[in-house]
Amino acid sequence: MPTLYTHADSNIRKTWLLIILFLVLIISLGWLFSYILDNTIFLILAFSFSVLQAFASFWYSDKIVLAITRARPIKKQDEPELYRIVENLSITAGLPLPKIYIIDELQPNAFVTGRDQKHAVVAVTRGLLQKLDRTELEGVIAHELSHIGNKDMLLGTVVVILVGVVALLSQFFLRISFWGGGRRGRDSGRAGIILVVLGILGAILAPIVAVLIQLAVSRKREFLADATGALLTRYPEGLARALEKISKDNTPLKRADTSTAHLYISNPFKEKNWLTRLFSTHPQAEKRIKILRGIKV
Repeated sequence: MPTLYTHADSNIRKTWLLIILFLVLIISLGWLFSYILDNTIFLILAFSFSVLQAFASFWYSDKIVLAITRARPIKKQDEPELYRIVENLSITAGLPLPKIYIIDELQPNAFVTGRDQKHAVVAVTRGLLQKLDRTELEGVIAHELSHIGNKDMLLGTVVVILVGVVALLSQFFLRISFWGGGRRGRDSGRAGIILVVLGILGAILAPIVAVLIQLAVSRKREFLADATGALLTRYPEGLARALEKISKDNTPLKRADTSTAHLYISNPFKEKNWLTRLFSTHPQAEKRIKILRGIKV
């Protein structure tokens, strides 16, 4: 029978694979830009940014996220029912008790952050506590604990940071490429022009490809957490009802940020058209609910 940890090893392998693929992409871009501009600075920057940002994100990602969302820690006496739910489900899942934070927002939502199980944080909005009943809240917490058990947090952080490095390097190239110089300034042949055009196209398309990879990873993580969360509570209907309420609630999230949107159980931005849905970090709520109600436990 599948357990909370069934896919943990797979996520670790995916994390390392994504790190390797992104590093190859970043270094390749750095080499291409350095060659076109006849300056090794891009190759040096590509490697340096990759190492420094990966290090910073691993050790400080949770603090950065909590600061962005203005989440604040609470004690057991502040929210005893929430604490009991997190404690009971953590015991059931065989996980250390994560720190619990509250976000003073009326939109019902929640997320987890942290580099590993021992440094995990569960954050829920005030609206989630006010608008969901106990079984629905248990479904949401089980979903978030599943991200911890499946080792999704590090995977998501690595992808976000590396996507940012690709975008930063590409933007830097696009700005400098219009200053002239390098091989573009010396080589007026057709091959040189084609190389420059390919470099500019690479600078434009690379961040888009990186973001699409990020979105694909985020969506798969949500489906997986839904399934493992349902197995944890043995009551998929609780999470299904919670997702119905959350998806239908149009309360804005004042501290919504594109850099942290993928962390929430539901996208804090309420998409209304096909284009924003295409680039959403989350699968459609209707599809998630349908799958949950088809799970037999």
